[in-house]
Amino acid sequence: DRFLMAAAAPAVIISVRDLVNRFGQQTVHDGVSFDVHAGEVFGIVGGSGSGKSVLLKTMLGLRKPDSGVVELEGRDVTRMTDRELRAVKQRYGVTFQHGALFTSLTVTENVILPLVELLDLDETTLQSLAELRLRMVGLPVEAGAKFPAQLSGGMTKRAALARALALDPALLFLDEPTAGLDPIAATAFDDLVLYLRRALGLTVVMVTHDLDTLARTCDRVAVLVDGKVIVDTLPGIARNEHPWIREYFHGARGRLMAPADEGEVRGA
Repeated sequence: DRFLMAAAAPAVIISVRDLVNRFGQQTVHDGVSFDVHAGEVFGIVGGSGSGKSVLLKTMLGLRKPDSGVVELEGRDVTRMTDRELRAVKQRYGVTFQHGALFTSLTVTENVILPLVELLDLDETTLQSLAELRLRMVGLPVEAGAKFPAQLSGGMTKRAALARALALDPALLFLDEPTAGLDPIAATAFDDLVLYLRRALGLTVVMVTHDLDTLARTCDRVAVLVDGKVIVDTLPGIARNEHPWIREYFHGARGRLMAPADEGEVRGA
């Protein structure tokens, strides 16, 4: 029985244990612990000042915590050298809230940049890989010749996603992926994330305040409150009695799915 239970348990691809982050006298994270399972879409939410961006940077190895451990695929990123961390960064892709594309480069050049930095490939191969990534995220090939300023908000998000996928990562981190998008574009981006998760076998971690995105895409949600974290499915979070959670998910703007509809909403 123990063997069967162990075999059925989902693999842990990210493990956060007893994480503490402080800024002066302010403790943002006070012993935060959770796991992210391989193949899931894992959402992170919290109020202003709860440390969502700090947590994301710590998970990416971009910030050293005051204490605690973050393991990506079994490797502790909090104690790595710069060289070791560079190797780990090839295993994940990141998109930031405003795209963070280089404005002086075309879309294709933005997508190619990670490949040029880390791989020795000829120009024809680089162009072909960039074209493949653009098609993968639903952008026309001709969009590759445009500069970021010439793109709509939705196209910018997709171009940033194409760059994040350049190195075939196992992990994808998304920071406010639907911020600034109209509802139609946001829904299309949610569908794209679910498609890529299935097609590429990705594990996705996203920071978002978009309740619709949480409902449509996330298998589980981590809520940062009072320096701690509460992790559950969205219906489970909805039943939590913490005052901030009640206000956030049941307030005037809150629209919660019924538990029976969970699989349908997430496209499972």
